[in-house]
Amino acid sequence: MSEIQPRFRTIDGLSVRYAESDGPRERDALLLSPWPESLYSYDATWSKLAGHAHLIAVDLPGFGQSELRQDLLSPAAMGDFIVRIIDGFGLTRPHVVGPDIGTAASLFAAARHPDRIRSLVVGTGGAAVPLKLGSPLNEWVHDEDLAPYRAMGPKAAVTAAIGNIHGYELPEVVREDYLASYTGGRFVDQLPYVRAYPAELPVLGDLLPTIETPVRIVAGRNDPVVPVENAEYLHRHLPHSRLDLINAGHFVWEEAADAYAEAVTGWWQEN
Repeated sequence: MSEIQPRFRTIDGLSVRYAESDGPRERDALLLSPWPESLYSYDATWSKLAGHAHLIAVDLPGFGQSELRQDLLSPAAMGDFIVRIIDGFGLTRPHVVGPDIGTAASLFAAARHPDRIRSLVVGTGGAAVPLKLGSPLNEWVHDEDLAPYRAMGPKAAVTAAIGNIHGYELPEVVREDYLASYTGGRFVDQLPYVRAYPAELPVLGDLLPTIETPVRIVAGRNDPVVPVENAEYLHRHLPHSRLDLINAGHFVWEEAADAYAEAVTGWWQEN
């Protein structure tokens, strides 16, 4: 039985799925789910994180089981929506954890809304300019013909992605939620988000030196999907950052849950 108990809240007219902890209230933390997973990606770290903060985990609009809206399917637009989520839950300068697709979005949020976020933990998301992406993300970003992805179906696409999780067996409730979150055409409908990387990551790159928010970059040293060059790029360009490379692959929050939780909670305590 997972400690994560999802609910829904309407934010800016959209149905957003979230889970909330009963942890300490002296600090708030907003956890953004990676793709193609869901807020259940924090199942392996939830109890450790909840011992240090009041947690709100969300499926970003269009991902997991939150409602999709086309105009939000880019990192810059999603960054602005993160601030709406903060307001929707009445959070005051929360710590934000944004792995994978949350990396670029939360950095845009910190750049454009500098007083709204206390600290960031990012990583495993596309960031480097020029783009440095592994498989299958590089194909998802650049392939002109999406028909093969529509033909393979969401279950095959998600299964192929989470099949890259090494050294950690997904609990059945987590696996089933990942698959249920991408039924129908949702997986292909979400591709515009990462396909915006070639246009938007250079814009983000120009903003990185202006970000005063403390940023901890946590990535898997052996990530085949988003190579470590992305984490190193962020570390070079962010003025207040720390880089942690963990002996894991792409899904570092699950493959190395204890090390990931330690990095996150340590950052909260420092900031």
